[in-house]
Amino acid sequence: MRKLLCTFLVGLSLFSAMVAAAPPEDIRQSGFVYCVNGAATTFNPQLVSGGLVVDTLAAQLYDRLLDVDPYTYRLIPELAASWETLDNGATYRFHLRHNVPFQKTAWFTPGRPMNADDVVFSFQRIFDRKSAWHGVNGGSYPYFDSLQFADSVASVKKLSSDTVEIRLNAPDASFLWHLATHYAPVLSAEYAAQLSKVDRQEQLDRQPVGTGPFKLSEYRTGQYIRLARHANYWKGMPRMPMVVIDMGAGGTGRLSKLLTGECDVLAYPAASQISVLRDDPRLRLTLRPGMNIAYLAFNTRKAPLDRAEVRQALALAINNERLMESVYYGTAETAASILPRASWAYDNNARVTEYNPQKSREMLKALGVEDLQLTLWVPATSQAWNPSPLKTAELIQADLAQVGVTVKIVPVEGRFQEARLMEMNHDLTLTGWATDSNDPDSFFRPLLSCAAIGSQTNFAHWCDAAFDETLQKALLSQQLASRIEYYGKAQAMLAQSLPVLPLAYSLRLQAYRHDIHSLVLSPFGNASFAGVYRDPRTKP
Repeated sequence: MRKLLCTFLVGLSLFSAMVAAAPPEDIRQSGFVYCVNGAATTFNPQLVSGGLVVDTLAAQLYDRLLDVDPYTYRLIPELAASWETLDNGATYRFHLRHNVPFQKTAWFTPGRPMNADDVVFSFQRIFDRKSAWHGVNGGSYPYFDSLQFADSVASVKKLSSDTVEIRLNAPDASFLWHLATHYAPVLSAEYAAQLSKVDRQEQLDRQPVGTGPFKLSEYRTGQYIRLARHANYWKGMPRMPMVVIDMGAGGTGRLSKLLTGECDVLAYPAASQISVLRDDPRLRLTLRPGMNIAYLAFNTRKAPLDRAEVRQALALAINNERLMESVYYGTAETAASILPRASWAYDNNARVTEYNPQKSREMLKALGVEDLQLTLWVPATSQAWNPSPLKTAELIQADLAQVGVTVKIVPVEGRFQEARLMEMNHDLTLTGWATDSNDPDSFFRPLLSCAAIGSQTNFAHWCDAAFDETLQKALLSQQLASRIEYYGKAQAMLAQSLPVLPLAYSLRLQAYRHDIHSLVLSPFGNASFAGVYRDPRTKP
């Protein structure tokens, strides 16, 4: 796996050098600059568990069968004009839109519009382990692997040129929501066949081709990604010819670029920067509740953290209110459950873990836990759910020191974080999750199911058969009341065992220049830039 990943990263670096000849020129007349922390190790969201590719690029490069309305939180058609649910939720039939063109790029010229072959190819690659494409570039599909869809999908069939049927081994009430996430793009089967003929299959994920509003034009590793308008986009020509995703500065550097006009949009500004953003008449600020959770994961495979009583004692030592004041500055709510409060299955009886350092010390002593030394793995850059992970880690470090626990902070980044966490050498990790699905299953199974350990999204390494069975029962029912009951039980089980400590539900923040219009901030992830435009006549 590591060898394949390294080979892919080397290839991606070579590609970035090939397509990027010079840094972006001033594009104020033809586009805008979007500044964000992150890195791209692939351009295919099927292969990642989050980050820049899912949060920003997927909505520009690709479309999905279904979408989620950012205002009503309901499923809406995208590449599937309509769909049917059959067999009590075990079979799904999709009727595709006609004449949806793929992007014409420097490496591919499509010979036909999107059809059922593309949908079948895209999902067979993920779900069918026997597919020749399943193992290309590593064969890991973290989001869908955590849901065990390779075992639960019986077949993906083309019924006609515009009809696809996906049959499951058992009913799954969450299935449509998972297909509406950015992890489920529709790829070009024609492009894949062309690459197979020349034995260059790995390029499918490195040189993307989708039906989205923008196509890849240039890429320079760690600096920028230039996207060009897909002139034949099926929803109508995007208003801006070009978008540059600037990854070249972090923290205050990105804020400085926004203030000087080098950036037009600043994604995920730090909460401490809000006063500066609000006071500048040249800027606009958008805040929305987000479907996200920041949490502390205990490595339940290592002593003494394998004991729920120890995890409960450590949780009592963490001052969550101080985190809200010192890290989020009023842009988050203290979390009481792994589910965001906006979720329809949120347990209103859930309570935030008590802050009681005296009780924590007494419990640890009674449990025979003394002179405990722990390592805390922390993302080095801001996240959608946490604007300052390192500061959060330092506050947790100080809290635990008050009860006699020594914490060593280890900053890590990107895929290296995931790879090292799965070696199980860490004790704690500060992480989080955001999804573009309103179904509770998109939080529970990817983060805490037994299968999610192997797919590298369950950082707690916690596996409870009873918990997994409860989640499975929730999927078998099409009745909302029944599902809510099962998810209530699941939340109670987590509160008792505490493999992860929920910390915060963060607002989604986005700052932008006054002349940028129609920039949509979705609670589920960044939306398409197709409607964004610049009006220089707008006064600050």
